[in-house]
Amino acid sequence: MSLFARVTSYPPLGQVTCLERAQLTPSGEDDITRFTVVVESSTSLPEQTWEAQLWHNITSSEWTALPLQKIDSSHAPLLTGSEADYSYYRYVFSGEIALPTAGGHAHFTVRFRANSDAEWQWANQQHPINDGELAFGPRQSKLLNVSSDDGSSNPEEDISKYIDNLSPEVQVESRRSDCPGSLLWAISGGVDAAQEEVSGVKRFVLGTPSSVIRYFSLVRIWSPWLGPRHGKDKFHLTEDAMLCSFLRDDGTNLLLLAVSGINDVLTVFQSGDDGEIVVNSRSDNKEQADFLVLAAVAEDFEVAMAALVYEARKVVRPFAQSINDSSEEQRPLSPPADDTVIVEKDVKAQWLTEWFDGLTYCTWNGLGQDLTEEKILGALDALKSHGINIVNLIIDDNWQSLDNEGESQFKRRWEQFEANPKAFPRGLEQAVSNIRRTHPNIEHVAVWHALLGYWGGISPNGDLAKKYKTKEVKVKDPAAGGPMAHDISDGKILAIDPDDIQRFYEEFYSYLTSVGVDSVKADAQFFIDLLDDPEDRKRFMTSYQDAWSIASLKHFGTRAISCMSLIPQMIFHSQLPTNKPTMTLRNSDDFFPEIPSSHPWHVFCNAHNALFTRYLNALPDWDMFQTSHPYASFHAAARCVSGGPVYITDEPGKHDLKLLDQMTAPTVLGRTVILRPSVIGRSMDVYHDYNEGHILRVGSYTGWAKTGSGIIGLFNVESAEVSCIVALKDFPGVHENSDGQYVIRAHTSGKVTGRMQRQSEDSLVSIVLQNRGWEILTAYPTQSFKLRDIRDKDSTGSNPTHVAILGLLGKMTGAAALVSSDIFVVENGRLRFDIHLKALGTLGVYISDLQDRDISRDFMVMILGRAIPPNTVWKEGGEDSRVLAIDVLAAWKAMNLDSGWSNEAFVQIFVG
Repeated sequence: MSLFARVTSYPPLGQVTCLERAQLTPSGEDDITRFTVVVESSTSLPEQTWEAQLWHNITSSEWTALPLQKIDSSHAPLLTGSEADYSYYRYVFSGEIALPTAGGHAHFTVRFRANSDAEWQWANQQHPINDGELAFGPRQSKLLNVSSDDGSSNPEEDISKYIDNLSPEVQVESRRSDCPGSLLWAISGGVDAAQEEVSGVKRFVLGTPSSVIRYFSLVRIWSPWLGPRHGKDKFHLTEDAMLCSFLRDDGTNLLLLAVSGINDVLTVFQSGDDGEIVVNSRSDNKEQADFLVLAAVAEDFEVAMAALVYEARKVVRPFAQSINDSSEEQRPLSPPADDTVIVEKDVKAQWLTEWFDGLTYCTWNGLGQDLTEEKILGALDALKSHGINIVNLIIDDNWQSLDNEGESQFKRRWEQFEANPKAFPRGLEQAVSNIRRTHPNIEHVAVWHALLGYWGGISPNGDLAKKYKTKEVKVKDPAAGGPMAHDISDGKILAIDPDDIQRFYEEFYSYLTSVGVDSVKADAQFFIDLLDDPEDRKRFMTSYQDAWSIASLKHFGTRAISCMSLIPQMIFHSQLPTNKPTMTLRNSDDFFPEIPSSHPWHVFCNAHNALFTRYLNALPDWDMFQTSHPYASFHAAARCVSGGPVYITDEPGKHDLKLLDQMTAPTVLGRTVILRPSVIGRSMDVYHDYNEGHILRVGSYTGWAKTGSGIIGLFNVESAEVSCIVALKDFPGVHENSDGQYVIRAHTSGKVTGRMQRQSEDSLVSIVLQNRGWEILTAYPTQSFKLRDIRDKDSTGSNPTHVAILGLLGKMTGAAALVSSDIFVVENGRLRFDIHLKALGTLGVYISDLQDRDISRDFMVMILGRAIPPNTVWKEGGEDSRVLAIDVLAAWKAMNLDSGWSNEAFVQIFVG
């Protein structure tokens, strides 16, 4: 019997759950947390009288049982799959526990049995999961209203509460935190000066983080990329880390950020044999310089993370004044915590599209490196024949004129600005002109190049070496076993000298704009960190960054992609300061179509990297993917919730049109756009270890604060079926003071919940995901209105009508299609919706009493002031549905509408 049972709990088993005060239900003087367990058994066997218990050590050191009460099976409804395919009996159990007032760390698990005569079965015997964990702070938070100040009497003593055996070699200074509820310190010390060809190095043990139950680090998985690492108890790293976060057994988070780039010092974290934090600093400065580490403590990871970012911006500001600097401090664009939602781009009455809002095609995986003009045109023709109207084209690697034909790409070198004459016989200008002439839907054409020109640098025999001052530099191994280790290990390459790099970039980008190229992808930027000589690194590091930034902004505006640039010196010099417009930043290593195991990791890595990169002055880019691939929809959903651009790199003719339709929508001007949420997506489970195999949750948000929608993308990174329960209060934007009602909709099934309230512990939904499975849930706030009773026009209904605008149905992030809306009752008693959409499709509107209404009698729908055809309005899912569907795209075409100067569709709905 038990082999056919599936058990899911909230909070989840096998995963750490940080309970905040806002997530608990007060009961007298106690803080109560409710546990909900769902047991599902196969309908192939007779139905049983199931029982369930929670075993835990929450209230004492001894494990004890909490009998769970069976409640209505409608609680935590399953939002995935169809009812016809559902072959399980479903039982829901619930119980409450008062948490200790002092806070702490505890474990729990679930056991269940089919009936009172059957043996108990433990959840971890049926599924490969561990015990669940709770970490919760004291009832009266000691950090809620604190803010560390410059005047702390003994900062070493203060930070020693969180780091044991603090090194006497460091100076600790308390800093005033801009985030209430957090403590902040600056830790510094001297690093010896560089001597001739040897950098100054300081490596020492900072101390041991105390009371650690879990940790998360962002490490340099190899030179250009960051990636997450997780662990329990004793701190252990195998790569250098830039950011470390420790979850303590009192529910607080200790975060450490190594600041680099100031005074030519690079600082990273390592670990000692006994779990110590080791600081390793390298100085290229000819004089003694200081390293800097920032530390923050808060009960909420996001609060501590924001405190570090605010302070880091202040620290690096004097060293990043070169481009349009502003004297006013700007805070991170993403919200510091889920209880405050800040829309990243101001939503204006007229939607203003960015270039990265358009669907992009990149040649890299689709066409490979053996590029020709003919291949590019063939790929574009294939896209066009399938009705795929891309907006941006990226001509990737190997369009350039290179020497050493037939050699590895890392041994080839750039000769001249003009394209490879064999691949582009008529020149780059004619190729771009032909692309634009035959494919007028393409608005922007970008070309790829390496920061140093090409992988192998500049050809000594080419025109560029004759025109610009060059310098031969030694390049070291980027990483043991890295893809370039064999080809460039201990090699020398020729590069444009820093004295001439600004002129070089000015003239290169002037050339590109003259031939019709209006955007770039600057790759291999980490090469300046591979320079072996400290004097070379010192001269190249900021001069190359500034030259590229100035030239790209001057010639392309924000239409530039910074790639392979997640090196600490670039993060703090070019990406953290807010003294220039937001750029697009590659957020992780590449999409590797031929490596099956790389795909769930790719999404997991991007989601965790975004915990930090979303605070940069950049738009994180989760890389291209292919729509005709076993993991295509998995990648597509991840890109949609990421809030970043969407690039496809399909082989010609291999396209999934249905998948593309879920990601994109046409505008009233015929442009194909993606539907980006307002807030950058990131992992919602900071300490979730990839190897534990739980569902990855990526949280985002779109729209205005309070009236916008929280979005959660759920991804199965395990090879087997997994399930989870998601609470309404988990959605970004649904914060402690959210007192309204919400409905939750699942994208793949289209199922919509009944109305829920954040304060209710029963506001839960269940999800089951198969191998490579995913789901996107969106929470919509509802509004209520008293309308006239539809059976008696002279009276007012006693029951209010609840409504919510769902955005475009059938789109993964359809809520992001909504620009603005207004819902109100007009003088004649009708309910009126004024809705502005950035794209066309099927508009969905939740109406609580829709099943009692007749569309032809009770509704009038207009677009641009004209009534739309009746056949374009229906009840989604049948007569009992609560979702009104309006095919705005079909109506627009049938009515031959023209928006005039506007790029929005204006829809009005009148409910009688």
